[in-house]
Amino acid sequence: MIEFTIDTHIERPVTDVFAYVSDPNQLANWQTNTVSAVQEGDGPLGLGTRLHEVHRAPGGKELESVVEVSEFTPNETLALKVIEGPPIDLLITFEPTDQGTLMRLQPHGHLPGVMRLAEPLLQHALKRQFTRQCATLKSLLEAADDSS
Repeated sequence: MIEFTIDTHIERPVTDVFAYVSDPNQLANWQTNTVSAVQEGDGPLGLGTRLHEVHRAPGGKELESVVEVSEFTPNETLALKVIEGPPIDLLITFEPTDQGTLMRLQPHGHLPGVMRLAEPLLQHALKRQFTRQCATLKSLLEAADDSS
């Protein structure tokens, strides 16, 4: 089982952090391995919304996936379930703090068949990748606040 938690304290209000994280157009800015994220249909992101994502894997290979918003409570919870692609789902929660926001990112999933043997290595790589991405997000949002 792949499962871990990354807590990131961001000195911005929950409304700002949630708006940025839940905007598919911003995904490639903070998840630097993301090539694109395109929402199906019009309207705001919400429960049931699907996104077509393309990510760059090590070695430059592009991996496509379709994810669906499986939980959506504005300024509190955003969960994505993989419909097509690597079966690693994601839960992100947002909690107000005295200094801004505590964002908790929790990937979880099982690889199919014999690939399960690689789960410990993949978990280590994903944790390192998501930790870098959360640090990038923190830096971008806090720098944007400084320029206000």
